[in-house]
Amino acid sequence: MKTSFVLPADIEPLSRDPKATSPGRRINLHHSMCFGCGADAPVGLRIDVIAGEGLTVSASMKVEDWMQGGPGVIHGGLLSTAFDEVMGTSPLLLRMPVVTGHLEIDYAKPIPLGSTVQFTGEILGGVRRKVYTRAVAHLGDPQEPVAAAHGLFIAIDLEKHFAGYRDRAVHPSGHQNGA
Repeated sequence: MKTSFVLPADIEPLSRDPKATSPGRRINLHHSMCFGCGADAPVGLRIDVIAGEGLTVSASMKVEDWMQGGPGVIHGGLLSTAFDEVMGTSPLLLRMPVVTGHLEIDYAKPIPLGSTVQFTGEILGGVRRKVYTRAVAHLGDPQEPVAAAHGLFIAIDLEKHFAGYRDRAVHPSGHQNGA
C-alpha cells in the first residue's frame, strides 16, 4: 500500500513506560461510553486494544450489519474510526493521553459485513508532544491488508483539555452530568 505520509526528519525514538499495560492485556481507556471502545455505549465499535511487545498493539472488530456503507460492506468512516481508536490508544503504552491531530487512511479492498477485521499498530516515534503511529488492517492474513493508516497524535493534559466538557458527559444511565 502506498501513502503520502512523511515522518519528520527530527523524529525521535520513544520508550514504553515501565508502568504501561503488560503485553497481552487490554489497554484500559477513558470511559465506558466511548463510541470506539466503550462497553456501555448504546451503539459503538467496542474495540479492545491489546498491548503488544515494545510499542505495538493489536485489536479486532466484528463488522456488523449496522456498519454498512456500500451494499454488503463496511462504511469507510467507521473503519476510519476504528483506526483512530487503535492508533490513539497506542500512546498509552507511553502513559501519554493524546488527541488526534492527523489521520490518513489508504483503503485497499472492500471489507464485507460479517467479517472480523484484525488490526496491528505501532508507535513510530515522536517530536515534543507529537506521537507518530501506523496501523494495518487485514481479514486474517497479515500479508493481504485491506487498509493501512498513519496518524499524528498530540499529547494533552486531560484536565485542561476537557475542562468545560465533563459536565456534558453522558453516563451509561443515559443522563448527563448534573441532569
